Amino acid sequence: MAEAAQVAVIGGSGLYRLLDDADEIRLDTPYGKTSDVVSIGNLGGATVAFLPRHGRNHELAPHHVPYRANLWALKQLGVRRVIAPAASGSLQPGILPGDIVICDQLVDRTSGRADTYCEPGCVIHASLADPYCEALRTLACTAACQLHIRVHGEGTVVVIQGPRFSTRAESRWFAQSGWAVVNMTQYPEAALARELGLCYLNLSVVTDRDAGVIGNPDAPPVTAQSVLEVLRQGMGQARQLISAIVEGLDSASVCQCQALAAEARI
Repeated sequence: MAEAAQVAVIGGSGLYRLLDDADEIRLDTPYGKTSDVVSIGNLGGATVAFLPRHGRNHELAPHHVPYRANLWALKQLGVRRVIAPAASGSLQPGILPGDIVICDQLVDRTSGRADTYCEPGCVIHASLADPYCEALRTLACTAACQLHIRVHGEGTVVVIQGPRFSTRAESRWFAQSGWAVVNMTQYPEAALARELGLCYLNLSVVTDRDAGVIGNPDAPPVTAQSVLEVLRQGMGQARQLISAIVEGLDSASVCQCQALAAEARI
C-alpha cells in the first residue's frame, strides 16, 4: 500500500487533480467504492491524500457522491485532517465571485442521503454544533491573509439537495436568513467527518451571485457553464491556499474534533 497520509484534500468541482508524481490506490469500504482512486503524494512538505469528490471526470452528481465510502477510506489511510474546497454560490452582496468563504456553520436542506455510520447495534449522537474544525479555520484565515486572497473568515453554508440550482424565491429566502453561501455537498460530508473524529475544513470557492440575492434581483440564472468558467480562475487561488494550509499544519492549535467523536458513541 502507498505511504500513509495524515491530511487529505477532497477536491470539489473544478479541482480534479492536485498532486504530481502520486501513487494511486483504489479502496473498497463497507460502504462501497470511493468516488475515484485516491492519490497519495507530497504537497507542502507533507504526505497528502487527494480524492476528487465528483470523480476525475465529474461523473457523480452531488446526491450520488459516496460520502460514507470517501470519508471511511481516508480514515483507513491514517488521515486525521480533511481540507474540503467546494464550489458555492454567494447569497450576500458583499461576497463576490472569486472570493473564498471559510465557513463556520452549515444548514442542511438535503434529503434521503446516507448521512451516518450509526448502524443497528451502534448508537452515535455526534455533536455538530460547530461542524468545522476551529483550529483549521484559524490556520486557513491566517494563510489566506498572507497570500492576499480575498477571504471571508466566517459564514453559514446552506446545503441544498441538487442537482438543480435554486429558484429565485429560494435564493431570497436563504439570503434573508443571513446565510453566506449555497452549496450541494457540504452535508453529509462534514457530519460524517465528525463521526469519524476527523478535523474538517471547508473552503467555499464562490462562483456566482445566486439568483434572487438582494441587490442582484435581475441577475441571469446560474448555469453550469458560467460556474465552470469562474472555477477555472478560483481554483487556482484555492490550490495556493491549500498548499499554505498544509505547510502550516504543525503550527495548528489543539482542537476538540477527536474528543467530540469519542463522546458521541453510546
